[in-house]
Amino acid sequence: MISYLKGTVAEIQQNKGNRVVLLLEVNQMGYELQISKRLAQQLSEAAAEMVQVYTHYQIREDQPILYGFASSAERDLFRQLVSVNGIGSQLAIALLDTLGLQDLVQAIVTGNVKQLVRTPGVGSKTAERIALELRTKLAQWRMQTGVSIPTTVSLSPTLLEDVEMTLLALGYTSQEITQTLQSLSQEPELSGNQDAEDWIRSAIAHLS
Repeated sequence: MISYLKGTVAEIQQNKGNRVVLLLEVNQMGYELQISKRLAQQLSEAAAEMVQVYTHYQIREDQPILYGFASSAERDLFRQLVSVNGIGSQLAIALLDTLGLQDLVQAIVTGNVKQLVRTPGVGSKTAERIALELRTKLAQWRMQTGVSIPTTVSLSPTLLEDVEMTLLALGYTSQEITQTLQSLSQEPELSGNQDAEDWIRSAIAHLS
């Protein structure tokens, strides 16, 4: 198993299937890796520099393929995505390409279907299935890996997760929750308050 490759960018090309392929030279050997357009943009700015690309090896239709990622966290998320029934490697790459690591994790954890369907090829049913199967796994995973989630709410990531999951379980939508928490973060009595129960009670009152 190849965990990562470190070398120089020899070439980045886009093939007929709109897939981006990186040719990475490592110790005078060239490796072909399929990567996202986001990573291609980053690597194009690092010409002639030594770069490290995390990899996932897959055999499809007897054809071995190496996928490349900017970080081990991004690769782990890719592996989580392809574990969902009906989500192939190309759709997983498209999700990462469209939303990026942090926004994609946030969308899945909060069940934000509208955010997920921004990805070409992802319909509402597919988005719902991704959120349903991965929501709990990724909520735990992001805490373990330290993946930060951008938010305007002043709660710590752990407490924000508790509040979001509780409100989702009560039947509120991710959009309602996000808007409510952003509104409540402006309240003086909640500013700096790290008590999840206070936020949940206030959120329920606000939503009611």
